[in-house]
Amino acid sequence: MSILGWIILGGIAGWLASVLVGEPRRGCLTNIVLGIIGAVVGGLVFTFIGGAPVTGFNLWSLFVATSGAVIVIVLFRIGRREK
Repeated sequence: MSILGWIILGGIAGWLASVLVGEPRRGCLTNIVLGIIGAVVGGLVFTFIGGAPVTGFNLWSLFVATSGAVIVIVLFRIGRREK
């Protein structure tokens, strides 16, 4: 997948994850960054447990990226509370 594809997938995954977690007020750039990080985390987690990683722009990749983004947003929220 190209860099633009990762940015688009990350943005969509970050936005979906922020809505699912209940924090849609984050900025677009934050959603994209957390979504891209989430795609990487989701890919690693799903590969570790035996699932298919993020391979292209499809529904499975969106699910994996969104799952990872939810994990990243929850950890981000916990980290912000610790300060």
